[in-house]
Amino acid sequence: MARMKFVCDAERCIECNGCVTACKNENEVPWGVNRRRVVTLNDGVPGEKSISVACMHCSDAPCMAVCPVQCFYRTEEGVVLHDKDVCIGCGYCSYACPFGAPQFPSKGTFGARGKMDKCTFCAGGPEANGSQAEFEKYGRNRLAEGKLPACAEMCSTKALLAGDGDVVADIFRTRVLHRGKGAEVWGWGTAYGSQQAGKPTNGGTK
Repeated sequence: MARMKFVCDAERCIECNGCVTACKNENEVPWGVNRRRVVTLNDGVPGEKSISVACMHCSDAPCMAVCPVQCFYRTEEGVVLHDKDVCIGCGYCSYACPFGAPQFPSKGTFGARGKMDKCTFCAGGPEANGSQAEFEKYGRNRLAEGKLPACAEMCSTKALLAGDGDVVADIFRTRVLHRGKGAEVWGWGTAYGSQQAGKPTNGGTK
């Protein structure tokens, strides 16, 4: 079974926000919630770069560890999802996540902000695949349709890669070999346990 992962190639990202728009459009994300965003690293400094950031579906997800009601679960493909019917909106996951992925539809104190929302890797939720209930709560289940996340498919420069972790790591490694720079992948080490895409991680290859 493939282990799904994200890679954002900072050497290719042009900060067009196409990934953000694709996510909102495909999943009809609630107003005020951004499952994906584009941020600039070292803004204003020579060599600044932009990256697309969302839930990385970590190998050892801190959100899962701190949730007091255990609303998070992991699919066979390694995608970290959550059950909104179980979520109490406490915000613990928001404090624990190193990527700022958990989002809440309302402002104010935790517990009054509503149910947490985040990137699902376009894999839906616990409801039946492709059902209206699943779509209304989590967005479109593209993985069940044999497709990849909309954000990656719509990336015009293919900076954002999504899919089988071994495959996307191989693609990224090939790019680095050809251009001779840009081997570091922001967030890869935090999410998957290796500082560079393509290097072995704990308990797996590449």
